[in-house]
Amino acid sequence: MAQTNSTTALAQADKTASDCMPRPPVSEIIARRISRRQALGGIAAAGLLSLTTARPAFGQARSSLNFTEIAHGYDTNFHVPKEHQPQILIRWGDPLFPDAPAFDPLRQTATAQSRQFGYNNDFVAFLPLPHPAGRADHGLLCVNHEFTNADLMFPEIANDAGEPVLSAEQVDTEMAAHGHSIIEIRQRGGKWETVLDSPFNRRITTLETEMHLTGPAAGHARLKTAADPEGRKVIGTLNNCAGGVTPWGTVLIAEENFHAYFAGDPDRTAEAENHKQYGMRNKPRFQWGRYHDRFDLEKTPNEPNRFGWIVEIDPYNPRHIPQKHTALGRFKHEGATTAITPDGRVAVYSGDDERFEYLYRFLSDGRFDPENRSQNMRLLQSGTLSVARFDADGTLQWLPLVWGEGPLTPENGFASQADILIETRRAADLLGATPMDRPEDVETNPVSGTVFVMLTNNTKRKAGDIHAANPRAHNRHGHILELIPPGGTGARADHGAATYQWEILLKAGDPANIEDDAAYHADISSHGWLSNPDNCAFDHRGRLWIATDGAPRSGFADGLWACDVDGPGRALTRHFLRTPRGAELCGPCFTPDDRTLFVAVQHPGAEPGSDFRTPSTRWPDFTDDMPPRPAIVAVTAGGRPIGNPHMG
Repeated sequence: MAQTNSTTALAQADKTASDCMPRPPVSEIIARRISRRQALGGIAAAGLLSLTTARPAFGQARSSLNFTEIAHGYDTNFHVPKEHQPQILIRWGDPLFPDAPAFDPLRQTATAQSRQFGYNNDFVAFLPLPHPAGRADHGLLCVNHEFTNADLMFPEIANDAGEPVLSAEQVDTEMAAHGHSIIEIRQRGGKWETVLDSPFNRRITTLETEMHLTGPAAGHARLKTAADPEGRKVIGTLNNCAGGVTPWGTVLIAEENFHAYFAGDPDRTAEAENHKQYGMRNKPRFQWGRYHDRFDLEKTPNEPNRFGWIVEIDPYNPRHIPQKHTALGRFKHEGATTAITPDGRVAVYSGDDERFEYLYRFLSDGRFDPENRSQNMRLLQSGTLSVARFDADGTLQWLPLVWGEGPLTPENGFASQADILIETRRAADLLGATPMDRPEDVETNPVSGTVFVMLTNNTKRKAGDIHAANPRAHNRHGHILELIPPGGTGARADHGAATYQWEILLKAGDPANIEDDAAYHADISSHGWLSNPDNCAFDHRGRLWIATDGAPRSGFADGLWACDVDGPGRALTRHFLRTPRGAELCGPCFTPDDRTLFVAVQHPGAEPGSDFRTPSTRWPDFTDDMPPRPAIVAVTAGGRPIGNPHMG
C-alpha cells in the first residue's frame, strides 16, 4: 500500500524484470490455470464478459452474501449498504488515556500526540477480553499508524527557497504519530466505546519506544550504532503497514517503506549497495534527518539496517518490550499472517510490497504449545525463511534462504546467516525467485486452509516479462492468487510443505474493457469490479473481503469488496464499502461473531490541491475547525452478521 495520491513519494526505483525472471512466458498455461475454476464458478476470462448481458439478480442468488450492493462513486463521505450502520470509533488525535489532552490541530506537540491516537491507521486487530477466550463485544483494538501527511496534518509549514520545511517540533510530532495504538473497547446497546482508564491502553511510537532485536542478525556488526554498540536495541518502529495475529495472542506488525525516512547519500557509506537495493536515493520523503542523526545514513550508516523487520507486540502486557524478529527477513514487509502446520510449527507469510519483489514464508524451528504462551513467544526467533518460485505448471516451490546453500556463500558476499537476513532481497534474487506484481497482504482462509495473495499492480511489467503467476503486461489493476498447500483443508493443510499448487482467483479491472483483460465470475454487476487489491480479511465462513488502494485512478473511490472463494459464487465480487475522497481503505477486521467489521480509513483528502486549510473533504468531523482525520470505523448490521443482514 502507500502508493496512491500524496503517498506516491514512497515509491522507488524498481529492478527490471529481465534481471530476475526465472521462467519463460507460457501463455497457454495461464488459461489452463484459470480453466478449472471456470467450471466451478463461472469465472469470465478476458474479453468474454459484456456488462450489458450480466445478470446482477442471478449473481446475488449465486453469492452467499445478501447485502444490497453499493455503487461506484467518489464524494466526501463514507458509504456502506443500507442494512449496515457505520460508527466512527476513534480518530487521529482522540485521547487514549484519561489525562490525554484534547486534540487541538492548531497547537500540536509530540507530548500530546504520544497520548493520543496516531495518524494514518492501517492494520487493525481485535483481541477479545479476557484472554484467551473472551467475548466478541469486549476486547483490545490494536492499530498500526503507517505514515503521516504533513500537508494535511499541520496548519502552517515553513518554506526554504520554495521547499516546505518542518520544524523540529513538527518532526517530533510526526514521529509520535507513527507506530501503534492499543486501546480497550466494548460494545453497549449496539454501540462501541473506548475505555480510557484501561490498564491495557498503550502508544508505541518511533520517537521513544524501545524495542529488542532477536534472531540471527541481533548483535551483528551491521546493526550496531554509537547509540546501541551491542546492536540489540532499537528506538521505535515506522511505516507499519499490514500485520497479523499469532495463535498465542500477540500481534505482528510489518515495517514497510522504511527507505523514505533516511536522508544522506548511500554512496558515502559502506552499505551503499544494500541501501540502494532498498530504495535509498538521498531523496527522503520525511525530514527527520534534519533533527535526528539516526535518520541521516551518512552519520549513522547502520540505522537503516535496524528497520524493515516484523515486530511482535503483546497487547495483553503493557510492559512487554516489542521484539523485532530478524529471522523473518528484512524487506518492505506487507502483512504477517500465521498458520500452524500439522506437526505444530508456525508458518508466517509476508509479501515485499514493491514491483518485481517477492513472496516469503518463515517456518519456525520450534512447535506451538497451546498450554505454554511464554514458550510460544520465542517461536519466531529461529527458523527457516523461504522465498516463492511460481512455476508455469501451477506449482509453487519454497526456496530456503540458508547460508552456505546454493549461491548464498561468502563468494557472493554472505559471511553468515545474518548477512542473508539483512540483505534478503539480494539473496532472493540469487535463488531465482519469481518477481511479483507488488505482493501486499497475504491471508489464510480459516475454512479451506488455502492462502490468498493480493497483487496490487505493476505498470512496469512488459509484454516479454509476463508469466503464469503474473499474466498481464502493464498490470494497472492487479490480481489475486490462491496458494493451495497439500494435505487437505483447514487444519490438515500443510503450511510447512516445500511444494504448493497455485491458481488465479481473479484479475482486477473493468470486465467491460477488453484492454483490461479482467477475469471474474460471469455474473458480476457493473459495480462489482475492483482495482488494486491491497489488504484483505476473511470472515468465519471463509468469504474474502478485499480492500483497495488505487481505485481513484479508475474514477471511483477505494473501498471494500466481498466474494465467496468456493462454490457457485467464487470470484463474484460485490461492492460493500466506499471511502471518502482521497482515502484508502485498510485493515478490515471482524469480531469473532462476524457481527462487527472494523475498517481503517487512511489519509482522507490526500489528493492534489488538498491541504490542511482547504481540504477536499473534512471527513469525519465536517466542521470548519477540523482537518480530515484518519479514523477507525465500526460497521454493524443491527446485531446480524456482516454481509448477511437478512440472517438472524
